[in-house]
Amino acid sequence: MSRNRLLVKNAQQVVLICNNGEKYLTKHGMNALCVIQGGSVVVGSDGLIKAVGPAETIRAQYSEASFDRVIDAAGMCVLPGLVDAHTHPVWAGDRVHEFAMKLAGATYMDVHRAGGGIHFTVEHTRASAASDLLASLRSRLARMQRAGTTLVECKSGYGLELQTELKMLEVIEEARRSLPINVSSTYCGAHAVPKGKTVTEATEDILQVQLPRLKALMSAGKLRVDNIDVFCEQGVFDLDSTRSILQAGKEMGLKINFHGDELHPMNSAEMGAELGALAISHLEEVTDEGIVAMAKAKTAAVLLPTTAYILRLPQPRARDMLDAGVIVALGSDFNPNAYCCSMPIIMHLACVNMRMSMSEALAAATINAAFALGRSHTHGSLEVDKHGDLLLLDTTRWEHLIYQLGGHQEVIRYVIIKGKVVYDNDKTMGL
Repeated sequence: MSRNRLLVKNAQQVVLICNNGEKYLTKHGMNALCVIQGGSVVVGSDGLIKAVGPAETIRAQYSEASFDRVIDAAGMCVLPGLVDAHTHPVWAGDRVHEFAMKLAGATYMDVHRAGGGIHFTVEHTRASAASDLLASLRSRLARMQRAGTTLVECKSGYGLELQTELKMLEVIEEARRSLPINVSSTYCGAHAVPKGKTVTEATEDILQVQLPRLKALMSAGKLRVDNIDVFCEQGVFDLDSTRSILQAGKEMGLKINFHGDELHPMNSAEMGAELGALAISHLEEVTDEGIVAMAKAKTAAVLLPTTAYILRLPQPRARDMLDAGVIVALGSDFNPNAYCCSMPIIMHLACVNMRMSMSEALAAATINAAFALGRSHTHGSLEVDKHGDLLLLDTTRWEHLIYQLGGHQEVIRYVIIKGKVVYDNDKTMGL
């Protein structure tokens, strides 16, 4: 008699997303999600999905099996855990005062030049103890988890020099090892040009000092870092410096996953596609040629609805990207400038402001966001041998997770990671 960790049975809907081992979905696949009416899911003792299908079939197959926990999901929906493909969650210092400046008309670069923005956060993060950074990171990741995120990308980038960047990466590593939420770690030492340095000097420091030390720590097994990021932008890192840093990271085995074409058309998308980037974020100012290049290279576009919303920028051209066959993913861009921990709100904004359908938004926040992190073989859909990361919604239609703006607190009943309940919300309102 097999022993298993979890049986979720009799769900009104089980949203698999896809069921043929797809690494990602593009336009048509995103609008034809795989949904089982009246289904069950089995998670084994190793935390991986062992079976998903019609409730009667699972009942017959597992009639002799035992389970550590059984959840009767009658009247509920089961979805894969959400994936947040872009966050900056390790920092100290509060920038709530900058929100008033932006509301009064200050641009992102106005705030930056006034000593705010990234440099304000850098100053406070450099001065903060690792234990304090870890405590705040744990709190933020817990909020994300309660909103349904089970895999999150976490960047460094508020150090801009070796010791603080390593401090941030070590904090992310400790969170990865000690918390249930899955973490993808990104080195973003090229997030801004440090005060008193030129772009050339900052680039040399990254290439000659920071990356070699990071490589040594990774080789020694002391740090696991997955991705390399650069803020490629006018007045920050130009195309040449961005290319050299990304190429150096790629040669270390890091996946290229960077900020591009946010405030000005920099031809970042074309360059990223040429370098074989796994993903490029932002893309509010991407060119038509950049869209074509990303579609051809299978470079994911990580779109961040909060950024355009808060900074009153043009919305990313999600529809043009989808029509061109680009792999579109979503991220919260959680940071002191865009304080949003909720992927359900991100999906809602993507639907309303970027004109995505609800199915497209859910695919972008699951399988495609997992692809953007190189994790779609283990996360992003409910398929056998993937992680048993699930959301259970106290509603009979999965669309309520997106439709109810800010209502996810009352809709999400359980968050499950590797078959273990990490959040049990007995205060759901149902419908």
